[in-house]
Amino acid sequence: MLHSRLTGLALAGGVLGELMLAERVALDFGSNPERLYPTSPDATGDPLTTAVLGHVIAEPHHPVGTWLLFFARTIYADVTARMIAANLLKPPVRHLLKQQPPAPADMNTAAWPLARLNLAVQRRKPPVTKDCVLLGLLDAAGCAQRVLSEHDPRFVAAVTAMLPVPLRRLIAQTKVAVGQAVISRR
Repeated sequence: MLHSRLTGLALAGGVLGELMLAERVALDFGSNPERLYPTSPDATGDPLTTAVLGHVIAEPHHPVGTWLLFFARTIYADVTARMIAANLLKPPVRHLLKQQPPAPADMNTAAWPLARLNLAVQRRKPPVTKDCVLLGLLDAAGCAQRVLSEHDPRFVAAVTAMLPVPLRRLIAQTKVAVGQAVISRR
């Protein structure tokens, strides 16, 4: 439903958000532009987030926007591989004429995050922090209105405003990167 560049930027924001929630990276508000810096060099237990953390540790001088663009290039394949390894997706199936993309291993598990978000919007109750980040990233990528049964921009803004400042800034930086990608069409 979303252009691959925009999907990549939203997924990159999601992985960086995972690292922020796990307190492995933080945002340096004193720098302009804002930069990520590692807070813990310990492995995360997940190959993808460990690799992303390794990049940030090796080159902490890059701004958040640069990291989003850098990780967006390959993050779709990386997240797909992680989900296949975790048995959340079935591997792609090759048929005679074409290859079918990976499919959810269990539709209930695949639909549960979106169902939680839709329930939160319908009840007007803020979801847990990780779902607030997901909702903010969906909005930043411009697809919240497509995937939510009832899109309420004021609720999304209120929920995003409840997040800690570093996560709000990550979502804002993701929105800027998406906007630049839409304008430049590169």
